[in-house]
Amino acid sequence: MTKQIEADIVVVGAGLVGLAAVIAFAKQGKNVVLVDAKKPDIKLKKTWDERMYALTPATETWLKALGIWADVDKSRVNDINAMHIWEAEAALMLADSDANLPKLGVIIENQNLMHALWQQTKALGVKVVTDAQCTSLHNALHDIQLGLQGDITIAAKLIVAADGVNSWLRQQAGIAIKQKSFQQTAIVANFSATKNHGNIARQWFAPHDTLALLPLVGKYVSLVWSVSTENADKLLKLSNEQLAQQVNEQSQGALGDLKLVGKTLSFELNQQTATKLIAGRIVLVGDAAHQIHPMAGQGVNLGFRDVMKLAALTTKCQDVGDFNLLRQYERSRKADIATMNTLTTGLDYLFASENGLLKTAAKWGLRQVNRQTTLKKLLIQQAAA
Repeated sequence: MTKQIEADIVVVGAGLVGLAAVIAFAKQGKNVVLVDAKKPDIKLKKTWDERMYALTPATETWLKALGIWADVDKSRVNDINAMHIWEAEAALMLADSDANLPKLGVIIENQNLMHALWQQTKALGVKVVTDAQCTSLHNALHDIQLGLQGDITIAAKLIVAADGVNSWLRQQAGIAIKQKSFQQTAIVANFSATKNHGNIARQWFAPHDTLALLPLVGKYVSLVWSVSTENADKLLKLSNEQLAQQVNEQSQGALGDLKLVGKTLSFELNQQTATKLIAGRIVLVGDAAHQIHPMAGQGVNLGFRDVMKLAALTTKCQDVGDFNLLRQYERSRKADIATMNTLTTGLDYLFASENGLLKTAAKWGLRQVNRQTTLKKLLIQQAAA
């Protein structure tokens, strides 16, 4: 016998962005149902999580407003007070004081933020259906019906597709994607250091080679090293000690001796953008809508900004699946997504270019920004938004 569930909004996907969407809509008094194909794993480990996120001040402020930050373990969150960027012959130093800000952002573990999101979801009494694959989709005149394994049907005014890069909902809606392979792999790991990081996020640029060391609590840093897939394969075959030595050399010994703590992860880097963000009573958010290079550290912030805009539009809307409302969302988000795509692709191309003029321009640009207080302030304010 089919079980019928009625809702205002169904959010499919219990990742960071999907959970934030559930909380934002529930806070508006909407009847929200969360659906995910897997059972949640929200156990907190004492060791560092290999997956880290750099949240902007604007994102942190929004999470606080939703009550999520109250459940975050602040003892494991570290401020970013400055960013240092190096290229072979130039450097750029950006500090929170350059823009009269208390900080440039925070570094938080995936498990810490995920746990806080689940805590708030439970506190709000949101109906959760997990371990249930989506099986069918039917768009009626006044609602949309989602079929799940176990003879469950959910009828709602709107479905929010937060089901990731390989979004089933996006495919069912017939929305195409534009893809670009960077032919690079990101290596992710955590290290202890013998020197204090000073709450500085450090990044080194070389041709198709970007190494970032992000500050964690204590003398620990999180590595995100984006290199060609060929070089990544070689690095991943090294011993822990050999990998630490390679990172130390590439980062010019900025943090002293490094020692690997925990596991080393890797993932292929691609840029993927949906050609549309909406279909009939369906809206895409997060990785279902866009996937960008981690170089700018804006991926999860971009997804949270999707939810911020959608929630702002649905605050006082009777029919949250209204086409005109969804069109407003799509128009407002496309510019932000395009900007991030251009920024990450452009930076990778600029620092990898063999064109002498472009190389000179890149070095000149870093030096000029470094000398100009006003330019620094504008750049920081944009990054912190």
